[in-house]
Formats: sequence, C-alpha cells, structure tokens
Amino acid sequence: MSQSYETVVTHVEYESPDAHGALTMPIYQNVAFEFNDAERMHLAFAGKSGGHAYSRITNPTVSNFERRIKTVKKAMSVTAVNTGMSAIAGTLLSLCKAGGNVVTSKHLFGNTISLIRDTLGPFGVELRLANLTKPDEVEASVDSKTCAIFLEIITNPQLEVADLKALSEVGKRHGAPLVADTTVIPFTEFDAKGLGVAIEIFSSTKYISGGGTSLGGVIIDYGQFGWKGHYRLAEKASSAGAFAFTATLRGHVARNVGLVMTPQVAYMHSLGLETLRIRFRHQSATAKRLAELLRGEDFVRRVNYTGLEDNAYHTLATRQFGEAQGAVLTFDLAGGREACFGLLNRLKLIKRATNLFENKTLAIHPASTIFGTFTPEELAEMDVSEETIRISVGLEDAADLIEDIRQAAKEA
Repeated sequence: MSQSYETVVTHVEYESPDAHGALTMPIYQNVAFEFNDAERMHLAFAGKSGGHAYSRITNPTVSNFERRIKTVKKAMSVTAVNTGMSAIAGTLLSLCKAGGNVVTSKHLFGNTISLIRDTLGPFGVELRLANLTKPDEVEASVDSKTCAIFLEIITNPQLEVADLKALSEVGKRHGAPLVADTTVIPFTEFDAKGLGVAIEIFSSTKYISGGGTSLGGVIIDYGQFGWKGHYRLAEKASSAGAFAFTATLRGHVARNVGLVMTPQVAYMHSLGLETLRIRFRHQSATAKRLAELLRGEDFVRRVNYTGLEDNAYHTLATRQFGEAQGAVLTFDLAGGREACFGLLNRLKLIKRATNLFENKTLAIHPASTIFGTFTPEELAEMDVSEETIRISVGLEDAADLIEDIRQAAKEA
C-alpha cells in the first residue's frame, strides 16, 4: 500500500525498542555506551554490529533521524552532521585529493566557493568554473581528475537552474559524480536519485528546523554511482563497491574531522521532518503570491522567482521540482545599496536577518552581507547586484508581507 510522506516519516520504527515505549525518540544525551562483553564492544568499534560505541561516531537519536530520511528517500545511506557547510566540506573531503578538481558554477554560494578555492585549494584541489546551464561547456571542463560536478539546484541569490540529468550524464562519461546542494527545495518534493544525483546535500538548518532553532546538515548517498573510475575512490571501490563514498565519509572523514550532529539537534530536526512538507508548500505558495504582488509595485525594477511562469528557468524548474518552487525570491530597486538599505531599515514585520526558510520572513542585502568579502569585480562576475534584496518567506500571509514592504518603500 502506498503511503504519504507524512505517514511514512512519522511511523519509521526505532532500530531498537525503547525501554519505556516512548512514541518520540528520546534524546540520548550521553557520550559512551556500555557493552555486556569485550567481543560485542569489538564488533561495535569495528562497525560490524550496528551498536553504538561513542557519540562522536554514532548516537541513537541521530541514527533515528538518519533512518527516517533514509526510509523516505529509499537511499543507501544518510549521514547527519553539524551544519550544512560541514555537509559540503565532508562530502568534498571524501571525494577530493591533491591534483583533482571540482567543476562548479560562478553562481555558487560565496562560502562554498571559498571552501573549494581557499580551503581545499592549498591542499592541491583545483576550482573550475563553468556555465552549468550549458552541458557542453561543463563537459569541456571535466576530465579524468574531476572529483565532482557540484551545484546548487537553484542558486542563491541568482536563482539559476541547471538540467540535472544532462549534467549527470556528463559526469558518468568521465567518472565524476553529480553532487547537488538541494537546500532550496526540500527532498520531499522531487526525486533527486531519478534526476541522476549521486550525492545529495542539504542544510537541515533551513526547512527542516523551520523555527531557526538549530544547525544541521545531511548527506544522502543513493548508491547508484560506479566509483571504479573515480579519481579518489577507485581503489576503495574495489573493496567497498557502491559503498566507497559512504565508507570513506563515515569511516574516515566524519569521525576524524568531527562532523557530528548533536542528539538535541537530531531530536528537534526529527520533529521538523513531520511537518516539513506542509510548511514548505504553504511557504512556497506565499512566495509565489508575494512575487506576483511585488511585480505590480512601481518602486520594484525586477522580481526573480522561478515559480513565475515567464521566468527563464520556470519550465525546467517545474519539470525537475514540481509546482512548488521554494520560499526564496529576490527583487531589485533602483538606487543600488542606498535604496536597499533605506527599505530594509524601515521594515516592521519582516526581519533583517540571514538564514533561509524560518517560520518568520527574513530580508537581506546579499551584496553587502553574505557576499560582503568579495570585490565589486567578483560580485559582477557572480551576478550579485547591489540593487538586489533577498526575501526568505515564512509562514505569514502574503498580504501582510507586501503591506510591510509597501510602507517601508513609501517611508524610504
């Protein structure tokens, strides 16, 4: 019998029965776990029993959170870590080695560009920028040393969309997995595996947390990539097969670097999973309505939201992700930074804050904040405009949001 997402995710069984029959997985707020004998302790530390040995490696509350996502997505493995950025870092550390390269977009989020260029670069990993909306250009950038083709499924804040299946086919021809940051559209809404994504990454800080209470990240391995031709993992594939990436991530990178989700966060994000799709669809519908309303305001030069039918990426985004296309949009004001600051400073309902997909609507000027360390030339190259305000739409009504923006524009 086919069941809904909410039914499945709410009723995933615990890996071991709770001693008191708790309906919600308890927070196992402890570090070490006792064993009845040395033999079972050995098997747990060797990763052969599924037992928990130390919470930096596995923890029952965290494992339950991973298990719920794994069940819903029918994935080979799910690894929960402490932030979205650590999910990206852990993935790339598991895929890359000196002499290799990562092919990605100039529209990638600033911190992720910095991770590859400034953090991994000194260790011999090359950053290669290509127009990911043009598969032929991507193919020209990929070679036998490409560790991954990396992208955000909808870029932030440019809201660019690339053809995932086409990029996946490019990667397969060269032994390079397609790694996708899917934070902008939650995993409940589309089939990343069916679109050719080998490794899916997202920040659970965003939609899953919802209330902006806690940081977390998730890495999903769908087990569909052949690692035997991969620049870093070919040797591991000879013994681990489809598990080559997960074995490297969990067996070495996560435990050695300390990419651990805490039990408290796993508990809160497990609760968030149960209402994720309901909240997302409401926020997405509100975002579309707000985008439509903003287009009717004479102080707005341009509105960018893939859910608008005349948006350049609307058809592709709809085919890949469905009708609900996220709760982030941007709009441009004449007058650049000064005009944007003036409007932001007069908002009364919408909060001036970074983050995405909280229950409250948030506004930010990307060029001066999350991209504030880049030069004007770099901003122009990345298509980050001084005229742009980004809105992360929360649970409020669209009419209340547009009224707040209108009064702020009038006062400014």
